[in-house]
Amino acid sequence: MAKLTKNKKLALSKLDSAKQYSLTEAAGLVKDITTTKFDASVDIDVRLGVDPRKANQMVRGVVSLPHGTGKDKKSTGSMQPGQRR
Repeated sequence: MAKLTKNKKLALSKLDSAKQYSLTEAAGLVKDITTTKFDASVDIDVRLGVDPRKANQMVRGVVSLPHGTGKDKKSTGSMQPGQRR
């Protein structure tokens, strides 16, 4: 088994494996125990209790990002003098 680092031991000491955390508590814990210097992503697993093999129980969704993708859209065009669209 791999050796536990100081940061891993510190993170495990802050967690209680028997407790179910609410979403706000879990988000606060993630911010407390992170050791990275960049914005990391978090995966969330949700048990919905549906059967994906049945067509009437399919779960699909779309998420709109608050600031879009963060990319500016630019376009260029070349026209002859006097031509305008």
